[in-house]
Parts: sequence; structure tokens; C-alpha cells
Amino acid sequence: MSWVLVTNDDGIDAPGLHALAASAVAAGLRVVVAAPAGEASGAGAAVTTSRSNGQVPITRHELPGLDGVPAYGVAAAPAFIPYAAALGWFPEPPSLVLSGINPGANLGRAIMHSGTVGAALTAGRFGVRALAVSLDYETAWNDAVPHWDTATGLVPAVLDLLSDTPEGTVLTLNVPNLPADRLGPLRVASLAARGVVQGRVEEDGAGLRVGMVERTERIEPDSDVALLLAGHPTLTALRSVTEDPDLPLAELLAAERWQERWDIRR
Repeated sequence: MSWVLVTNDDGIDAPGLHALAASAVAAGLRVVVAAPAGEASGAGAAVTTSRSNGQVPITRHELPGLDGVPAYGVAAAPAFIPYAAALGWFPEPPSLVLSGINPGANLGRAIMHSGTVGAALTAGRFGVRALAVSLDYETAWNDAVPHWDTATGLVPAVLDLLSDTPEGTVLTLNVPNLPADRLGPLRVASLAARGVVQGRVEEDGAGLRVGMVERTERIEPDSDVALLLAGHPTLTALRSVTEDPDLPLAELLAAERWQERWDIRR
């Protein structure tokens, strides 16, 4: 019987993870939860682990409201979890990976650094359909209440759509932190060149200080950033790492000056 892996990058105790797993159970899916033992945001698609005697430690958990659902805390980065699930951890690989719900939107091309998205892309690499879910909510920046139910309310319809796509398809869903009745229609979005905020790194004498600043340049109108700011949930199909067929690399190497350098080094 096929099963669904639910993971995240905020750790096994994160409420967004529990909400996503509960929504999958309510949809009648056979769920296994496996998430990093602790916070692992920003891990991207890294498969790093903490090992003891050559083993990656895992711990069984009982999650609130998820009686009977197997749950594991894993001493590893998020992407390692679908990686392990696809390569023999379980008797069969999952048929679907759900990653999230991340507290904070994952927008623009900066999603390459997101552990939430990295886990989904890793699943896609093994031919497993995957959905990354993020809620535009930042606990450190405001006192708003996270509307997990708004995000989970969209998941069943998105999963129906995902089931009609080729194996290995990866989608990312970003949801405004609003009551469901205040949402705009779901929109397909392109990735913005940059997110709503940008990182800034400065040296302060003792080391590097990392901060965030609001972007000042124009926001592309049909991008995930623009649509989310306008109150729309956004859906984007992602392609994992692949070669770039548009770069005429062979022609460049065939140029005389490159042939001369190649002949010298050969």
C-alpha cells in the first residue's frame, strides 16, 4: 500500500508539521512523519547528518492529535529524510512527499536555500511527486496568529492536481496568513528574482553579522512575491538541477582561443 512522507525543516515539534500531517490523515492518506530532530531552516537540499558510530540517530515521537501515526525525529538535514526514504529506510519508497507547513513564505529564486523546498526537490529527484507548503507568517516579526487551517484547506485540491502530473513533479504552495474567506483565487506564479526581503551581510569587527532588509526594486507583476502580497495563494512548479541546453558551451569551447588553452593543458 502506498504511503505519504510528511517532513519539514523546522523540526519534529513544529506546529506547521503537525497541521500538515493531520490534513493528510484527514484526506485518507497513509502517513509517516519524519522530520529533523531540531531546527534546520536554510539547509537547502543538503543531506548532512549527525552520526554516532556510523549511524544516523532517529527517535520515535507521539505527535499531538496524530494517534497511531508513526513519527520520527531524525538527526539530519531535511533533504536527507526523503533521500533515506527513497533508498531503503522503509520497505517501499513513499508515493508522495509533503514538506511544511513552513512558518514564513518561500519565495523567489532564494528558495534554493529553503530546507522545506529542498526536501521536496530531493523527493522529485527520485521520481516521487512532492509538495512544499509555506504560510506567510513570521513569528519573530509580528504577533499575528498563524492560520494553519487556511493552508491545509488548500492542500487537498492541490494534491488532486499533483496526482495528474508526471512522476517526480515538485510544486511549491505559498499561502497568505489570512482567514480562508479573505483569500484571493489560487494563482500560478513565476519565481521572483528576489524575495520580499533580502539578506545583508556585514563585518562588524568580531565576525559577520547577518540581517534582512526590504527590497527596493520593482516586483515582477506575475511573480510569487507580487501575487502573494495581493492576497493570492501561489502555486509554482519547480524543476530540479539539470543541464542548461541554451548555453552554447560546445561552441564556446570550439573557439580558437579555448582550443589553444586546451592544447597546452592536455
